[in-house]
Parts: sequence; C-alpha cells; structure tokens
Amino acid sequence: MDIVFANAGINGKVAPIEDITPEEWDQTLEINLKGAFLTTKYAIPHMKKKGGSIILTSSINGNRKFSGFGMSAYSASKAGQMAFGKMAALELSNYNIRVNIICPGSIDTNIGKNTFKEENNLRKINIPIKYPEGNQPLTGKPGKPEQVAELVYFLGSDAASHISGTEIYIDGASTLF
Repeated sequence: MDIVFANAGINGKVAPIEDITPEEWDQTLEINLKGAFLTTKYAIPHMKKKGGSIILTSSINGNRKFSGFGMSAYSASKAGQMAFGKMAALELSNYNIRVNIICPGSIDTNIGKNTFKEENNLRKINIPIKYPEGNQPLTGKPGKPEQVAELVYFLGSDAASHISGTEIYIDGASTLF
C-alpha cells in the first residue's frame, strides 16, 4: 500500500448548536473525524516498510471559513482532521509516511444529499454579514472533482516527496475575500 486517500464525509445536521442532538453531533464526528482516524490507523501497518502518502480531505469550513451558520459539527470535525493530520505527519515521519490535508471549497459533488438544513431554526442565528461583491471562486462556479483528484494524485506522487504535514486549500481563492 503506497497511497491512502481518506475522503469520506458528510455535512450532517445543519442547525443552531442548541438544536443539534448529541446523536446528530456524534454521527458527523464519527463519519468525518473517526473515519479519517480509522482509515489512517489501519493503513499504517501496511505502509511502515516502504513509506507512502496519506491524504485526508478536510474542508475550508473549520479551518479558514467560519460563516457557514449551523455547521458547528461539520466544522469541528474538519478542524479536528487538520490537527489529526498534522500530528500523524509528525508521528509517521520516521516511517517515511507523509500525511497531508486537502481543504476543498465549493466542489461540484453530491454532498448536499446528506445535508439536513433546518431553515426555520437557522433564522435564530442573527449575525448580519455583508459579503464583498464578487465573493466567488476564480471561475465564479464550484470546482470540479477532477481538480481535487489531480491534487490528490500530486500529493501521492514522488513529486511531493518533501511535502508532509501541510494543508492545501483548493477553493479558487474564494476564502481570501
């Protein structure tokens, strides 16, 4: 085993903190954070001899963008993946196992199918935000899964042999506004 890509995740319940049940919180953290942990944990014995690359999918949410109201469980899980990835990179460096974290922004995927927004309850969060005009990724539309795949391919290749413990944002500069 040379490359591991821990990419599973859900948005989970999108609601104010007071309206998220402990079970809904746990579900999001179990899939997103514990899933990355277990994938990494069980890959290590297969990678120790030859080394390799582990790539975790985190997100701009929880690391660079904090305006997704109702996304506290998702953001906490993604911030946890970032910390976990950096600790794993340090711990596994003696085995020549690199660990990096990609942080996509808006990518054209089907993650919305497992997103459960509570629109009425989200109105409780009354924080007025005015976004600057043009707050869109460089292309004005979501990125493509193929663009993320190319980044993963690079991080898994020998061309990235000196990159570890690094987060890479792939969001078309949308979080720089």
